Amino acid sequence: MSAQDEQPLDLPPDQPQRVGEIAELFLGNILFALERTAMAMDAESKPEDAAFYRGIGRTLAEAHGRSRHAR
Repeated sequence: MSAQDEQPLDLPPDQPQRVGEIAELFLGNILFALERTAMAMDAESKPEDAAFYRGIGRTLAEAHGRSRHAR
C-alpha cells in the first residue's frame, strides 16, 4: 500500500476520539484484517503465528460481546 492509498480519517468532533472508541467503531475492519493476516501466516506455513493473530481477534470479539451485554 502506498502513502497515496491511505485515506486519513476525518472524524467529526462528535465522533469517538479515544483509542478504545475508535477501535470499537472499526472493530469489523480490525477483525477482518487480523483474519487476513492469519490466513497469510497459514499460507506461509506459520501456524503458531496464525493462531496468535486469531487469538487477538477472538479476544477482541469476546470483549465486544461482553460490553454489549453489559449495556
